[in-house]
Amino acid sequence: MSDQSTTSEHQYQPALIQTPPLYDWPPRPIKALRYLFIDLLYPWGFIYLVFAFPTWWYLTPSLDTMAQFEPDWMALLWLRNCAFLLLFAGVLHWRLHFRRAQGKTCEINRKPLSTNNDLFLWRSQVKDNMFWSIVSGVTIWSAFEAISYWIYAQGKLPIISNPWYFIACFYLLFLWSTTNFYVVHRVLHSPKVYRHVHELHHRNVDVGPWSGISMHPIEHLFYFSPFVLWWFFPVHPVIIILTGFYQGLNPALSHCGFDYVRLGNKLHLKTGDWYHQLHHQYFNLNYGNTPTPFDKLFGSWHDGSPESLKSQKERLRKQRRQSH
Repeated sequence: MSDQSTTSEHQYQPALIQTPPLYDWPPRPIKALRYLFIDLLYPWGFIYLVFAFPTWWYLTPSLDTMAQFEPDWMALLWLRNCAFLLLFAGVLHWRLHFRRAQGKTCEINRKPLSTNNDLFLWRSQVKDNMFWSIVSGVTIWSAFEAISYWIYAQGKLPIISNPWYFIACFYLLFLWSTTNFYVVHRVLHSPKVYRHVHELHHRNVDVGPWSGISMHPIEHLFYFSPFVLWWFFPVHPVIIILTGFYQGLNPALSHCGFDYVRLGNKLHLKTGDWYHQLHHQYFNLNYGNTPTPFDKLFGSWHDGSPESLKSQKERLRKQRRQSH
């Protein structure tokens, strides 16, 4: 972690964004392996993994119960996922934005979350974000999860418990989710789709934990579609739970508005995603995620430096000239 260097009274400046060592040439195998098995997962991937197993054992209806679509077990999934989101996003919001426990330390938002703003329901960014996240987001998340369990409960796919296969599927989840996110995100930025669908999420320029899955229902259908892979590719049900955690809970971290959460003087937990925060600020760059650097490949990568921003603005000016 680099300590903040400020250009104004409070503006925190994270370290410049780099592509992961997985893609270095010539290869650096030691750094690549460290990234793959430690940096990519620490700490939240490991936390999701630890909580996924008891969630399957104690907080998920049995497969026998889920062999038929019934409102009671589907409602239990919704309530479980809603409770997880309320706890996860709620604690982050309370600590960082309500209580302001670390003030502006490591804050990457430029302005406070909006109040008295006609763009949002009830003129409140937080209430608006909570509404779309819970009413639409948790519902569509839970629906995808329910269909996934039903497929396995019906015996349409086998449950595979091999530990090496489980680890491979765990990493496949990261690859599939980030690839899906980039492709879907580019579609969402096409003018007509943006105007009617994605604009709702982009009302959040400076973001908070509840902004993460605050989306139009149509965008939620695209966003949670990584579940569909497990409708054709057999896995252990814990992978299905991890898919929900990664898609449903992780955006609360990446949109929390702070690069790190500080717990005491020594423990700093990585939370915010400055790479994606720059997308919210500048709109036409950083469409994907850093683990799968498609933006680097297609020229829309902004590493956070003034030089990179200048280059991206020039790219957009050229595009506008060519379109005219």
